[in-house]
Amino acid sequence: MRSANLLNDFAFKYVFGEDCKEANDALKSLLTVFLERSVNKVVVKNSEMVKDFSKMKSPRLDLLVEFDDQTMVDLEMQLRQTKDNLMNRFPYYSARLHGSQDMEGKSYSQLKETIVMIFFNVNIFENDNICNTFRYKCDGDLPFVKEEKEDRMKLRTIEMPKVDLNKPLEDMNEQEKMIYYFLNCHKGMEDSKIKMMIESDEVIQMLEKRVETISDDRWKKIIEDFQKLHENEERIELQLELEELQKAKEKVRKAQEDVRKEQEDVRKAQEDVRKAQEDVRKQVEEADKKVEDANRQIEQMNQVMKQGIKAMLANGMSLEFVSKSLSKSEDEIMELLK
Repeated sequence: MRSANLLNDFAFKYVFGEDCKEANDALKSLLTVFLERSVNKVVVKNSEMVKDFSKMKSPRLDLLVEFDDQTMVDLEMQLRQTKDNLMNRFPYYSARLHGSQDMEGKSYSQLKETIVMIFFNVNIFENDNICNTFRYKCDGDLPFVKEEKEDRMKLRTIEMPKVDLNKPLEDMNEQEKMIYYFLNCHKGMEDSKIKMMIESDEVIQMLEKRVETISDDRWKKIIEDFQKLHENEERIELQLELEELQKAKEKVRKAQEDVRKEQEDVRKAQEDVRKAQEDVRKQVEEADKKVEDANRQIEQMNQVMKQGIKAMLANGMSLEFVSKSLSKSEDEIMELLK
């Protein structure tokens, strides 16, 4: 057993991204196998290793590769599922890479192809395909462009757990062999399939030579840096999660405050209605009292008038005379006298 592990971000970038012919040849082989296209010349645009992990946020140690036709590929080894949403993250990488091209004074027909290619050590999609390529498409798989060559922005995923590691070596294709090597290269010649591939497969031989250039001390340093990187990544993810939780709490607090204000407004409105109802009740009571006073006064006047009529009649005045004197009909006078 040896320490070699190509799932380690630092090891992956060292083996394929170092500025030397051997690493460049290994990278061309990798891209040829997984892009399924001939790759003659590539240049790694970010071959330097990251020194400071304190502010890192994925992508961490991605390889930015440019072909001789200026096609750009952003290549990453994604070891694990993270809390920082992958399905949002990688389309963002794709858009960022495609938008990084300098188009000042140029026609958009001159846009070069960009590909984000991610090796996943977790299952992502519910199909049996090891490799999936995503492009712009309409509902119903209607392509956005008429010809595939016009589709300049692609996302290529490689899901390594979908490889059947128990499949006989002779039945494996080039992609499966390379993935098997990635997953088991730490076993070296102790693994029979690795041993057979190293002895007979030129691509795997090339990868093995690159892996063998890393001393045990270098592997130890790579593993330490890898652990620091992922510890920091987990710290950042936890910090982001706490920030999101704090934002959610603040939203809940604000919503509760809004509800409290609405309840206060309702309470004030109810109080205003109660006061208005009390004012109306008082006004009705005052009106009823005025009506009662008016009725009492009318009753008193009627009693006085009744006594006057009786006196007039007792003094020998005729009903007709009384009626004319009081400007009331004889029926009204008789009603008063009842």
